[in-house]
Amino acid sequence: MRQEIQRNRAESFRERHSDAADGPLVLPNAWDAASAIVYETLGFAAVGSSSAGVAASLGLPDGEVVGRDEMLAAVGRMADAVDLPVSADVEAGYGDGPEAVAETVRLTIEAGAVGVNLEDGTGDPDDPLVDVETHAAKIRAAREAAEEAGIPLAINGRTDVFWSEVGDGADRVARTVERANAYREAGSDCLFVPGVTDPEEIEALVDGIDGPINVLGGPGAPSVPELGNLGVARVSVGSGPMRATLVHLRDVGEELREDGTYGGMENAIPYGDLAELLRGRVDHGADE
Repeated sequence: MRQEIQRNRAESFRERHSDAADGPLVLPNAWDAASAIVYETLGFAAVGSSSAGVAASLGLPDGEVVGRDEMLAAVGRMADAVDLPVSADVEAGYGDGPEAVAETVRLTIEAGAVGVNLEDGTGDPDDPLVDVETHAAKIRAAREAAEEAGIPLAINGRTDVFWSEVGDGADRVARTVERANAYREAGSDCLFVPGVTDPEEIEALVDGIDGPINVLGGPGAPSVPELGNLGVARVSVGSGPMRATLVHLRDVGEELREDGTYGGMENAIPYGDLAELLRGRVDHGADE
């Protein structure tokens, strides 16, 4: 991707986090190029990758089981397929130290992405979060790497206090605010708090965090307009769409195996329409 185009996309994407006049930035999450293209045809302003979605498409679980190169190859296919800003879920950065995260960010930018998620979860139930300063150092390294590359990368500093149910419910807001503000000071443009759905807790987070916040939308969470009224700047949906797609696929398969009928495929995009949609991307790639 030409650097000027990527820089412009990065600037517009980053600025959108602080402009809530039209409500939260809704960031649907893709797992391959085709899903990213579908989101683009629906008029979304940007697309995020889902590490869990990409991993599942490869028959693997989430949690850095998929290696960095393979994950970023998927991100690159998404970025090449659409004319939208693409933000990459790079999990915990694919390395324990700042140097590894800096390299991950450099490679993510080379893949064409203009944003990254960096999470502080460890996946270890006995020690679910990395030290605050350790993660802040990773975010500082990510920011420095982006500046060296000349791309105003939108860094989404994620804390998994709610996602991993760390501590007592009563002190999760305070824990989250402490971590999010440290990540903001380290260079995060937005602060991601997956797992929080209670409106009062969301409002408390908005009040306590010194920057735009991102929450995970889905069943049980407030609607996008409701989240906007609470002050949320960005709403993403993670692996939800991919998992919903797999449920539909399971239903199609069960009908086919048990009844020998095809009702679950009646609303499928026509073969010719799909070919035309994807052919347009081939022409798009040739133009670039």
